[in-house]
Amino acid sequence: MDPKLTEVSQQFDRFKAAMTRKDYNTCTQLLSQLKVLLTGFRSLPPLFEDTPNAICELTLASKYSSLSFKLTMIWDIYEHAVLLSVKVEDQDAFERDFFQLKPYYTDAGKRLPPSPNEYMILGLNLLRLLVQNRIAEFHTELELLSSTALENPCIKHAVELEQSFMEGAYNRVLSAKQNVPNETYGYFMDLLAKTVRDEIAGCSEKAYDYLSIKDAGQMLLFTSDQELLEYVKEEHPEWEMKDGFVFFQKAKDSAPCKEIPSLQLINQTLSYARELERIV
Repeated sequence: MDPKLTEVSQQFDRFKAAMTRKDYNTCTQLLSQLKVLLTGFRSLPPLFEDTPNAICELTLASKYSSLSFKLTMIWDIYEHAVLLSVKVEDQDAFERDFFQLKPYYTDAGKRLPPSPNEYMILGLNLLRLLVQNRIAEFHTELELLSSTALENPCIKHAVELEQSFMEGAYNRVLSAKQNVPNETYGYFMDLLAKTVRDEIAGCSEKAYDYLSIKDAGQMLLFTSDQELLEYVKEEHPEWEMKDGFVFFQKAKDSAPCKEIPSLQLINQTLSYARELERIV
């Protein structure tokens, strides 16, 4: 085996051992070193060069060709990198690592056996886009998936969440946390729950001057008054809670009001109408 490949393999073993110990600081350091080492392999995406070493190893009666073995190990590294970003709750790292991994699922798909983690990670990415309210990108990624992928529980979970979110069925979104297809989905589901509650909170303070604590808790889908109190304290300190009610008036008063230049808009519209009449 190529000495460089041996070094990557040994480094990756240390990385996985650190992941097992939940030593994420060490994992982050080792991952940075691994990515530097990977730059030395020109057989990796996007080049896919059949190096002389790969051709020599191809003569061995191994399970995969040298290139396939190399690609399989490298995609395993990037899959672990994506999962590490979830563990440390770093969305930016998730996006970087996912796009480094994606070519192994798409461009190298014919050279490699299917990864058992592929649909789980693709589903995680869809969930991330949903949490970040990047709906157009969510549907773009969805269009790139095969019919087989769309039937996978990890993908279906994200699709059903998006449908519930668009329909405003927020109770279904929050209850879906109890039925995640994989435990790694917990981080993004927590973020999605916060996004949903922020959306409900924003609508509530526009629609009502005040609500009872009980009604506010039900509307924000909390199971206890204490959860509501903690949410208000952390996310909406401008709300006032007293005598069993939540008052939104203070938040409304503090919100800047923008005047609509109605007269200017009318004049512009009439001007456009006159110009169109001249053209016709």
